[in-house]
Amino acid sequence: MSEHGGAVDGPQRVPRSRIADYAEMTKTPDAREPMESPQKHGEEEQGRDRDQRPHSQEPGRDASAVAARKREFAVLLGEFRRTPVLVPLGDGPGPEGERGLLTADLGGVRFILAFSDEQALARYAIARGEAAREWSYQTVLGARLLDVAVPAAGVPCGVALDCADGEEGMVFPPVRGIVPDEVAVDFGSGTGDAE
Repeated sequence: MSEHGGAVDGPQRVPRSRIADYAEMTKTPDAREPMESPQKHGEEEQGRDRDQRPHSQEPGRDASAVAARKREFAVLLGEFRRTPVLVPLGDGPGPEGERGLLTADLGGVRFILAFSDEQALARYAIARGEAAREWSYQTVLGARLLDVAVPAAGVPCGVALDCADGEEGMVFPPVRGIVPDEVAVDFGSGTGDAE
């Protein structure tokens, strides 16, 4: 990996951070998937059309599809809770005078930005146009983010995982079943709807 490099007499190179080196090793999730033939894609579209009928046609099937999606999300949530993720440090102070975690606010909700690996963080740095800067981060267990960091935010807060990866990313909003009930935005309603 290159550092500040360059001889005193020779041409000087621009300093690079390690994140820039990781960025060169990574591709976006879409680029990793092999190209499919148009015929196969057409067959998948037909199959998908059969699975995505209007909700009113088959109410029993609709309920089972919703239950299946809930189970899939529960598996993803459990996996996230057990997995250490990278959480970049922000510029502002956190509790006890240390640097806080990198966050983004959207629609009145704060999201702690987390990344599954250094390549995902590199894609985020490139998307922000900040690949050359040094990114300090902590490795934190997903459960600790949801159970400790989210309540400590003091505002409605969730976690955004791999936010530069589009549909490959994941959002864990501040609702019951994901964050502690006392900080969930839907806790008082009893319906699961945001108040």
